[in-house]
Amino acid sequence: MAAEEERPRILYPDSGPEPPYPLRMEGTVISGFGRGSKELGIPTANLPVDDTVTPWIATAKSGVYFGYASLALPSSHPDNTNHFHRHHTNPRAAADAPPAPLASSNPPPPHTTITSVSTAPETFPSFSSSSDGVTEEQTKAESKEEEAQGSKPQEDGAQNWQIYPMVMSIGYNPFYKNAVRSAEVHVLHKFAADFYDAPMRLLILGFIREERDYSSLDALVTDINIDCDVARQSLARPAWTPREGTVDGTRGEFDGSWLVRDA
Repeated sequence: MAAEEERPRILYPDSGPEPPYPLRMEGTVISGFGRGSKELGIPTANLPVDDTVTPWIATAKSGVYFGYASLALPSSHPDNTNHFHRHHTNPRAAADAPPAPLASSNPPPPHTTITSVSTAPETFPSFSSSSDGVTEEQTKAESKEEEAQGSKPQEDGAQNWQIYPMVMSIGYNPFYKNAVRSAEVHVLHKFAADFYDAPMRLLILGFIREERDYSSLDALVTDINIDCDVARQSLARPAWTPREGTVDGTRGEFDGSWLVRDA
């Protein structure tokens, strides 16, 4: 078994994050190096690294971290939980796991087709969806599901913050020999469209590993996929799950109120 495959998948005690965590970071999603989807098959959202806004990042060890990201997606975004026509996925499921089946009482999901990527190659693929076949009964059923998951109706002018598990790197990425330090976030959720310019907040709960150089692109991708597994499994414990609830409806004991607070 390769050394990478022997890495532990659950880090830190079950009791929850320990100092200096959690660490906070927020900003607006910006374009990055254009490699996440194109070369790695792992789309990333990028935040500017500014130690005047985020003082702790100046002395933070370069490497891979995990925790939660909250996004204030536009009301028209297909992944906004208040958007009546949305695509449900489980952010903690394996990358190749199929979406959860619809209840038998609901009609089939609307037809979805891939269209061109609307921004840089690193962005998430853009999708177009037809609303044909969406009935009033389906809309009511989805509204009931939102209530069961604890989602709140979005008031006019209010931001609907949605919480997702995430893994992120802070550093120079030795494999690509970056000259500028970056913060690249991989949200553990399959998005139906990109979200450049969306407000994002990060609550970093732990450190996974130091950044490394690699002999091949395949070795880098293997390690990143293990990082994702480590994040999923480490966060899938009550004391590591926010009581405010993640986008899949999971609730725990951790105080994640900063992720969804009003600005």
